[in-house]
Amino acid sequence: MRQPHPAGLVALLLALFTLQAQAQARKPSTPEDRAKAVEIAHALESDPLSKDAKAQRNWIVHWLIDVPDVNVKVCADLLKPLLDSNKNYSAEIFTQMVPSAAAFVIANPDRAKDDEAVYTAALEGSLRAYGTILKAKPKAKWPFLDDLIEKRDRGELTDYVRQVSSHCK
Repeated sequence: MRQPHPAGLVALLLALFTLQAQAQARKPSTPEDRAKAVEIAHALESDPLSKDAKAQRNWIVHWLIDVPDVNVKVCADLLKPLLDSNKNYSAEIFTQMVPSAAAFVIANPDRAKDDEAVYTAALEGSLRAYGTILKAKPKAKWPFLDDLIEKRDRGELTDYVRQVSSHCK
C-alpha cells in the first residue's frame, strides 16, 4: 500500500481546517433576517419583475448560503421545462422556488424536513410569481404552468409534487 505524500497530507489538513473555520464563522440567522427573508419571498411572489427583484433574489440566496440554521432543498424537476428555456421569464419563475421554500421553512420549522411540503410550498410560490407576471405580461404564457395551476386549483398539486419529486434527493 502506498503511503500518502506528506505535502498532500498537509494540504488536506489545511483544507479541513479552512472548512472548519468557515463553518464556525457562519452565524445562525437572526429573527430580523428571517423576517426579511419571508418579506422578500412574498415581495418576489407579488412583484417578481420589480426593479429591486434581482437584488432581493441575490440577498436571499447569499443569506441562505451564509446561515447554517435555515436549509432549503428544491426539486428542479418540478419545473423542468423552464430549465431548458430563457424565455417568458423562466429564470424568475424557476428561481422563485428558493425564496418561497425558505419562507415556508422559516414559518414552519417543524416541517422543515418534510421535503414534500417544502417542495409544494416552493412550487406554489413559483406559480404565484407566474400569475403576477401574466398580469403584467399576458404574452408570457407557459401551457405547462397553466396546467400546474389547474392541478393546484383542483387540489392535485401535492400529487404532482409527490410523483415528480420522488426522483429528487
